[in-house]
Amino acid sequence: MNPKKKSDIRKKIVCTVINDLTTDQRMHRICGSLTDAGYQVTLIGRQLPSSQKLSTKNFQQVRLKCIWNKGFLFYFEYNLRLTIWMIFHQVDIINAIDLDTIAPAWLVSKIKKVKTVYDAHEWFPYCPEIVNRPSVHKFWLEMEEIFLPKMDAIYTVSQSIANEFSKLYRREIGLVRNMPKIQSIDKTIQEKYILYQGALNVGRGLEQLIDAMQDIDMELWIAGEGDLENDLKQKVNHQNLSHKVKFLGKIDPEKLWYYTENAWIGVNLLQNLGLNYYYSLANKFFDYVQAEIPQITMNFPEYQKMNQEFEVAILINDLNKDEIIKSVLKLNNDLDFYNHFKSQSLQAKVKWNWDIEKKTLIDIYERL
Repeated sequence: MNPKKKSDIRKKIVCTVINDLTTDQRMHRICGSLTDAGYQVTLIGRQLPSSQKLSTKNFQQVRLKCIWNKGFLFYFEYNLRLTIWMIFHQVDIINAIDLDTIAPAWLVSKIKKVKTVYDAHEWFPYCPEIVNRPSVHKFWLEMEEIFLPKMDAIYTVSQSIANEFSKLYRREIGLVRNMPKIQSIDKTIQEKYILYQGALNVGRGLEQLIDAMQDIDMELWIAGEGDLENDLKQKVNHQNLSHKVKFLGKIDPEKLWYYTENAWIGVNLLQNLGLNYYYSLANKFFDYVQAEIPQITMNFPEYQKMNQEFEVAILINDLNKDEIIKSVLKLNNDLDFYNHFKSQSLQAKVKWNWDIEKKTLIDIYERL
């Protein structure tokens, strides 16, 4: 029996994240596409007390259980466990997702003499939770400055972040945007509602959105969880809006699509709390396009650029309830105006989808 040729051996890619894998649609797409391209892929995340059972994928999923689940001790323990796992398993390429897993990825790559790829889901030091804490911000900036020049390849989610990285580190930066697979529409919910999907964290415009609901004759459905969840629920109760605002909680991606495709309007509202938000190009933006629903989002650089190609969103300059109310009422009261954004989304979804975007991803790995 002839031994396998080197070209026949499937290279093993390990992707490292710090979430529990359940709803990480970007990594599900990336790992699935790399597997389809002929790689053996393992996605590693964390096991939380509240973690749901993982759905079956065409790639391996591993969750590491930690004693601590927050703070410095958690980061130290998780990175240690991640390092040990990778040392004792075969790997040819390590894909570090964001700065919080980049150190063990680089360390193991040196020990095993393998390639490392950095996938910046966001500009980590400029996240709202970090940018206003000087010592923490400085630490993550230093981590970025130390490790990004050492990576064999880097890609990120928006052209604006790619441009900044390219200027800072004088190297080529790939662009792999957060586009979903092309979707068909099957609307079954009869009522009109506004949909927010995503994390319930600081700077997501949720407080202003709830304030606006006082003057909007529709329901708001909020899908997701996060640090502000209890505060937002209290705000809804305090304003007697419980009949208008529904909290759907954490939802698996398949069920989330059911709510997205049936929505009347999607919202993607951010405060300019740092360059990470200002340069963002959120996956929900493309999800709303695939659902063929008009959306209201911020007049930030990436959304301006996308809207110039296909006008799929109302872009607002100021995040306040009056701007939100005006945009919702315009979409509600002017059907021709509403249908313009709907038809633009129908055209955009054919171009802005994962089947096209994944070609860039696979090319990055092939060039390694």
